[in-house]
Amino acid sequence: MKEKLILAISIIAFVACRKEEEATDGLNEMTLEIPSYFPKPNYNFEQNKLTREGFELGRKLFYDPILSADSSISCGSCHAQVHAFADHNVAVSTGVFGRIGTRNALPTFNLIFAPLFHWDGGINHIEMQPTAPMLNHDEMDITIAEALRRLRNHPEYPELFKKVFGTSEISARDFLYALTQFQGAIISANSKYDRYRQGRAQLTADEMAGLQLFEKHCATCHAGALQTDYAFRSNGLESNGKEEGRYHITLDSADFQKFRTPSLRNVALTRPYMHDGRFNSLQAVLDHYADLGKNKPAPPYTDPMLKNGLPLSESDKEKIIAFLHTLSDFSLLANSMYSEPKTK
Repeated sequence: MKEKLILAISIIAFVACRKEEEATDGLNEMTLEIPSYFPKPNYNFEQNKLTREGFELGRKLFYDPILSADSSISCGSCHAQVHAFADHNVAVSTGVFGRIGTRNALPTFNLIFAPLFHWDGGINHIEMQPTAPMLNHDEMDITIAEALRRLRNHPEYPELFKKVFGTSEISARDFLYALTQFQGAIISANSKYDRYRQGRAQLTADEMAGLQLFEKHCATCHAGALQTDYAFRSNGLESNGKEEGRYHITLDSADFQKFRTPSLRNVALTRPYMHDGRFNSLQAVLDHYADLGKNKPAPPYTDPMLKNGLPLSESDKEKIIAFLHTLSDFSLLANSMYSEPKTK
């Protein structure tokens, strides 16, 4: 409850200090390339005009450890480009002062399409998303006020903010706007699957069979072009005793052990899996669903759709995994536009 109160106070302060400030003229506006078969973005940059300068400021902030209590980690520490903006193949992330968290770091791409954020949906707006890891004791453990103080006393940031937002005061609004410009512009839409959808690539026989099996068994939850319906479900995992899922937010007993359906884009690049990283391979994930309700009992809170597991043979699993690999967007990993800025 203490963390919720702190976050609530920060949100109130953020809303209270909002004021309309015109950005300086001459900024280079950016546009995002989004495939026609993607859903409509939930965030459209109408109030926070996406510019090259704002994007670059957000990129600098994303990779700057100044935003953590001991200046040891940045946003990019747990959301690494080489791992499709997930953590470095670790179950849970390490925060400031060596503190160990409880959750696997979700990748931070295609965020503008999400209605809610984090495994429990505790944040409902992309602009507020960075406040959760900053305020979390086991992650960055820093207040917004302290982060702004550091930025205002920094030799470079006041001038950079003035260039983008027309003032060097560095408000909470402009700070979160800048981070949103960078994170919101990270679009993953160039996998083999995308090229197949666009008629520019062919799937192998196993990949095509895997797609058909995926659509039959998996696409109810991992729906659409983003492979997620953004809903919250319990998928038959035994509680680890540390996490309550969405119940932590709603206090509704029906939400116990429910977690957000993650996108499966880049899933082969973002292991380990589940909210606590308990499975280290796609094979282990599919084994879980195949065994659920058969070789291992489903917990009482399991979603009714999954209580009896999925009827998957070993051959089915191999083909689904072949398809899941077509969701890897290797251009995302290599795009220097998203990389940590080089220091002068």
